[in-house]
Amino acid sequence: MIDTVPVTIEHLDVSLEAFLAVPDQPRGLIIFAHGSGSGRHSPRNSHVAAGLNHAGFATLLIDLLTLAEEADRSNVFDIELLASRLKIAVEWAANQAELRALPVGLFGASTGAGAALLAAAQMPEAIKAVVSRGGRPDLAGHALVEVAAPTLLLVGGNDGPVIDLNRDAADRLNCSKALVIIPNAGHLFEEEGALDMVLDDAVRWFAAYLEKDPAA
Repeated sequence: MIDTVPVTIEHLDVSLEAFLAVPDQPRGLIIFAHGSGSGRHSPRNSHVAAGLNHAGFATLLIDLLTLAEEADRSNVFDIELLASRLKIAVEWAANQAELRALPVGLFGASTGAGAALLAAAQMPEAIKAVVSRGGRPDLAGHALVEVAAPTLLLVGGNDGPVIDLNRDAADRLNCSKALVIIPNAGHLFEEEGALDMVLDDAVRWFAAYLEKDPAA
């Protein structure tokens, strides 16, 4: 059993709450960017995080907004703000003894996927891979063409409008990329077995693209 530890990430006048889990000899660190109205307690992302832990990856489930900020709904869709908070999390991890040598991947859900891709475009040296679950990668806008990190877009087969948005985003990405449609799954992947398919694809993607620096 891998312990999940609550941590607080302080930056200037902002305190961000998170859950950190680090298995023995971790292969990399996956930082989660939750969708609108979600956070570190998300049962779906917690399920994926536990599976990634089992596969040997450390995970950081972080609330990108404070409670006061969440009260203003416009913040939930402020992709620039959310991406800036992801960057804070990446920089925090780089200063932690047990994490600093780990390659970093981002797992974004819904609006969090747009923030993850924007952060990846802004931190090409630090972010090595991105996985989007039912995401809105289109929200990264012009930054899509600047993403260097290999990107996997996972979309439910019954999530019609979001499929089209992901196809358009995939066309704009210049990095290594894949778009995978999960059969018979909706936007939240609540159908039996759907989230496990997401987990399997995410593990394969991160295993392929996150490699430790042997000199670290």
